[in-house]
Order: sequence, then C-alpha cells, then structure tokens
Amino acid sequence: MTLEDLCHRYLDALNTGDLESVRALFVPGAEIVSPLYGVRPAHDFYAELFADTARSETTLLNVFDSSAGGRSVALHFRYVWTLASGKVVEFECVDVFELAEDRQRFTKMTIIYDTAPLRSDFEASRKQT
Repeated sequence: MTLEDLCHRYLDALNTGDLESVRALFVPGAEIVSPLYGVRPAHDFYAELFADTARSETTLLNVFDSSAGGRSVALHFRYVWTLASGKVVEFECVDVFELAEDRQRFTKMTIIYDTAPLRSDFEASRKQT
C-alpha cells in the first residue's frame, strides 16, 4: 500500500465512521494527541470520537510527506463534523502521523486545530448524549 493509499483509507474510514477500519490503520498501542480528548490510545479515541459523531465529511487540502522513506506525514483537511447532538461544526485541521517503519500503519497521531470556535458546542453535545 502506498502512503497516499494509507492516507485516503484513513479519511474514508473517518468519513464512514468505520471503527474497525480506522483501528486497523494503527499499530497496537498507537497514541492519539487531541486538543479536545487529550492523549488517548487510538483504540479508545476512535470509539469515543465515533460515539460523539453523527456524521463526518472531510475534504483533503494538502498532504505533507516528511521525505521519501520518512517516518511522518501530515494531512491538512477541512472537516465538517456533525456532533451527536446534530450541531454542525466546520474547521480546518492538520493531522500529523508518525509511521511504522514499513510505512503501512500509523504509530501516533497529533491533531492540530483551534478548538475555541467549537469547544462549547462539543461540550454541550457530550452532555446531551
């Protein structure tokens, strides 16, 4: 699988809410660093994220590869996130992935975006569910 395929599989799994497919893209013990959820094991993070999500729609804007054979890649995308409450929030974000040595799965992901415009909607939605 190419790095491009891996990245597209990630966004496809995020868009469809396919928990098992997204988990399969991460090595056991992989970690997610999220501005809303904190530091979580990938296995737990996606279960929690999908429980808080009614719908996800991503539009890929850029892919930044660290270098040929490098161990990191970043996806810059527009995210239209429908929270479980039905509230829709839209923002741009960057997900920075650390890659396994064979570049076939992720070992860590750090999510970067400004949470200020959506934090109150997110917290209100979590209280409702």
